[in-house]
Amino acid sequence: MTKMKIGIYIFVFLFASILISCFDTSSQNETENYRLFPTKNMWTFIELDTVTGKMWQIQYVLEGDNRGGVILHEQDLLEGRKKVPGRFTLYETQNMYNFILHDQIEGRTWQAQWSMDEKNRGIIRIY
Repeated sequence: MTKMKIGIYIFVFLFASILISCFDTSSQNETENYRLFPTKNMWTFIELDTVTGKMWQIQYVLEGDNRGGVILHEQDLLEGRKKVPGRFTLYETQNMYNFILHDQIEGRTWQAQWSMDEKNRGIIRIY
């Protein structure tokens, strides 16, 4: 292989690496207080307060009046702990109605479940 071919391969590899990192949606901007997480339901998102762990189920529609938000979890999960933007994040699970809510500072976790039915919404601590 010539030096020129090696240089081209290195350039293509570096360019591809940079391009792929631009599309990484798993990282979280630490300065954001609120983030929207898509669900597997195309009409529903979860809005997360990344400082406190509070969550809302957000629904949009193209026609009609069924758009809006409902409380998924309204309790502040900090309990006297340090308030930091980006502290909490959500991880998708194989179950379309469930996410893992994760405290990125202390490692605490909860099962977060959204639903159109109020009695099926909420979070449960995972110990």
